[in-house]
Amino acid sequence: MSFLFRSSNGGTADKGLTLEEQQERINELRKDLGEQSSEVIKGFLSDESLSRFLRARNWNVQKASKMLKAAVKWRLAFKPETICWEDISEEAETGKIYRADYKDKLGRTVLVLRPGLENTTSGTGQIKYLVYSLEKAIMNLTDDQEKMVWLTDFQSWTLGSTPLKVTRETVNVLQDCYPERLGLAILYNPPRIFESFWRVVKPFLDQETRKKVKFVYSNDKESQKIMAEVFDMDQLDSAFGGNNPAGFEYNSYADQMRDDDKKMGSLHSSNSADSDASSEASFYSGTDSPKHGDGEHNVPKNG
Repeated sequence: MSFLFRSSNGGTADKGLTLEEQQERINELRKDLGEQSSEVIKGFLSDESLSRFLRARNWNVQKASKMLKAAVKWRLAFKPETICWEDISEEAETGKIYRADYKDKLGRTVLVLRPGLENTTSGTGQIKYLVYSLEKAIMNLTDDQEKMVWLTDFQSWTLGSTPLKVTRETVNVLQDCYPERLGLAILYNPPRIFESFWRVVKPFLDQETRKKVKFVYSNDKESQKIMAEVFDMDQLDSAFGGNNPAGFEYNSYADQMRDDDKKMGSLHSSNSADSDASSEASFYSGTDSPKHGDGEHNVPKNG
């Protein structure tokens, strides 16, 4: 239960709950979820995962249960654990999303996003690559850390770079299916025109997520202090004001991701058959699932 000591506010309790009370809520939520037939879903429903969904709903078991059942239904349809590099390699060509080879000072995995380098028009493919990147980032988290940092570079970004529909889908996936995974989101050098886009997007974000978003500008000394506080500047990519000249290199990153695919494959080598997923989906048939990825056209093909 060491994860209970890593609450979102840095203390040993959440919402004034003792560790014992937190565990009681987790046990109550698990009881409400019932038995699962899919081995993949059993792995997903760890105490740590249940804790994140409970924290996202202020430890309200009923609300967390509804949220979690919807996320389970989404995972059964989308099958994020089956997405492999060959499925999304085209999406990755420009380095629009990649996992950095450094972490922040807290040891959190860093995902670099460059929406100005969007290279496809398929919203389904873009979300599929996002989910793939999230899954691999989570797999590479250390045991003492459960959150990641999103570092967004706005170079070459225009209003047409990020369709509103895909943005909403991104927000929904992150908040509904990966709650309490975002530790910090840095928006680096957003252009003035982004302000109008942000006014439209901001209402999609819940209050806690909005608090994690920081605007940083390379020509603002106060903003740059944020980067120095969060990152080791010798490791940080020079595009973000750091001293590391290395950037994204497609071929080496592809090799790295294929290695991750093999690791994830071994983790899920005992996955249940499709019949398990079908019975599980039937179990949750009365539950509203997130709107994203719940249609046949959004289900990724297995590699």
